[in-house]
Amino acid sequence: MQFEHLGAQPRIHPSAVIAPTAVISGDVSIGAECQVLHGAVITAEGGAITLGESVIVMENALIRATAANPVHIADHVLIGPMASIAGATVAEEVFLATGTRIFNGARIGARSEVRINAVVHLRTVLPAESVVPIGWIAVGDPVQLLSPDRHEEIWAAQRELDFPGYVFGLDRETPDLLVQLTERYGRSLSRHAHDRQVG
Repeated sequence: MQFEHLGAQPRIHPSAVIAPTAVISGDVSIGAECQVLHGAVITAEGGAITLGESVIVMENALIRATAANPVHIADHVLIGPMASIAGATVAEEVFLATGTRIFNGARIGARSEVRINAVVHLRTVLPAESVVPIGWIAVGDPVQLLSPDRHEEIWAAQRELDFPGYVFGLDRETPDLLVQLTERYGRSLSRHAHDRQVG
């Protein structure tokens, strides 16, 4: 299904194949020979999404852009089932395995691999030809690759990246942070009430 969102409609190359249960919403450009499989969601929430040529988006993957962080995915990228990309830039020939999470402002270098259930955190820069091992976390610029048992080090780096401030414009120390966050984000998402199915 395709939807017009905020006045923008998806633009899909005629050679791309989009599964009937995939959702493509808003300012999305999908290049030649792309494949978007069942249950995938590609949604431009105020920022553009561009998929180059021969990008494969597997089942139930999510790609989301925001006004502050568009998404650009270069040619020959494989996005595994249940992977999630929010407001990031992915260079050519990258493999994002099943269950990977790529956060806002991240940049993934060419020919890199982010393996099963690994995370590339907010504003992290992963150099070309990097590998993030299964379940590990890449965080920062310069990047640190940390195993999940190193939570204190991950949190120390993550705190400096300021997820609530960067993504939602809210101070982490706000006493009612989740109240303000959900109300603000809810107002933004409510703009989908005016979407129109176009395909």
